[in-house]
Amino acid sequence: MAKTNPATATSVETPKPAFQYDAIIIGTGPGGEGAAMNLSKRNKRVAVVERLQAVGGGCVHWGTIPSKALRHSVSRFIEFKASPFYRISERNQRMTFSDILNHASDVIGKQASLRSSFYERNRITLFQGDASFIDRYTVKITHPDGTFELVTAPIVVIATGSRPYRPKEIDFNHPRVYDSDTILSLKTDPQRIMIYGAGVIGCEYASIFKGLGAKVDLINTRERLLAFMDDEISDALSYHFWNNGIVIRHNEEFDRVETREDCVILHLRSGKKVKADCLLFANGRTGNTDSLNLAAVGLKADGRGQLKVNQAYQTEIDNIYAVGDVIGYPSLASAAFDQGRIAADAIIRGNKDEKLIIDIPTGIYTIPEMSSVGKTEQELTAAKIPYEVGRAQFKHLARAQITGTEVGSLKILFHADTKEILGVHCFGERASEIIHIGQAIMEQKNGGNNVEYFVNTTFNYPTMAEAYRVAALNGLNRLCD
Repeated sequence: MAKTNPATATSVETPKPAFQYDAIIIGTGPGGEGAAMNLSKRNKRVAVVERLQAVGGGCVHWGTIPSKALRHSVSRFIEFKASPFYRISERNQRMTFSDILNHASDVIGKQASLRSSFYERNRITLFQGDASFIDRYTVKITHPDGTFELVTAPIVVIATGSRPYRPKEIDFNHPRVYDSDTILSLKTDPQRIMIYGAGVIGCEYASIFKGLGAKVDLINTRERLLAFMDDEISDALSYHFWNNGIVIRHNEEFDRVETREDCVILHLRSGKKVKADCLLFANGRTGNTDSLNLAAVGLKADGRGQLKVNQAYQTEIDNIYAVGDVIGYPSLASAAFDQGRIAADAIIRGNKDEKLIIDIPTGIYTIPEMSSVGKTEQELTAAKIPYEVGRAQFKHLARAQITGTEVGSLKILFHADTKEILGVHCFGERASEIIHIGQAIMEQKNGGNNVEYFVNTTFNYPTMAEAYRVAALNGLNRLCD
């Protein structure tokens, strides 16, 4: 079977046999959806294989959508308890994890139904079953009842996503041990939970459980929380967690997990022991490639189940593409959809120059949220780029005072000479929305990226967007004449 290096992969060969479809997409998460829709709109015959009964992949059923729905419910509950408009007896009411799961289930159902309609409307053939390769042009689909069929196409796109990493020495079958997928089946209301892994998922669930009133131990294997974020923003989250009673244990690694009928005890290599009602293990993810029979086409995933691709998302086999979590960084639902779209363009037009934007925004749905786009202060300092900082505190904004969301701030980093915006960082409620205003200006060409835009434009008042004007003025006032 012919192989090509990802860096030098050329256009797809046109095999002689007739094919049932122009492309087969394995997986219906954001990456698979992006590829399928783009190919279909270019009049390609597209088949999609999904192992679940409903489309949407891990994004809709276990990851992005459920966790954000849970987070929203808890955030509103926190606001309710803090509001002076409700009687003390009402504010003392409790909300359980099962209560907020009901809301998440409704959203999951709506999202799956909506996305299913996309496939129907675009006349895409949807197969339910597990996909595996027979050869580079043939995919075997094993249906839930054990029957199977073979489908063929000159192009195959792997968009199978990822799943939580599970160390073999931990008993995930124990009713008190969960990962970020199975936590959605939690039926009890734990008074104390420990979360191993303080990445994005760990921090988001720490916020959720703390908001429900549980005691939370967050075990971090690194020196600081979310070290890829700007230090000040990361520190703000650490302080907020500490101030709300979340116990963060940095530079720790587990030695073993002791499961009992009434509790779980985490033994750390430092000698510490942490006891809780249950354990959420949220440390790493693995690409879903082990059941694809990659050997049949000459592909091999790395130790984390991920595939290597070139900038057009071609694997080493030139007619097989891969997008989304299965290729690793940036492992974002938003980026995965764009990766699928770009891969489809490369398949149709042979355009291998289009690629993801450099400054992909990051949104972390803790309580409060964190979001950023562009460079951090640490990166600019290391690169010896002269920059200045403009800050706006949410507590000074009328809209934040009205809504009671005064925790947080916005930070703009811009070049001290050209005034070009180099990075925007936000901590606070609606941070993931607010960041897009800065992103839009950063993407402007021909001098349009300038911090003075925020001074010279007029914002609705009162709004959270006004933070950009406040921060811009704050930063420009720091410049030396």
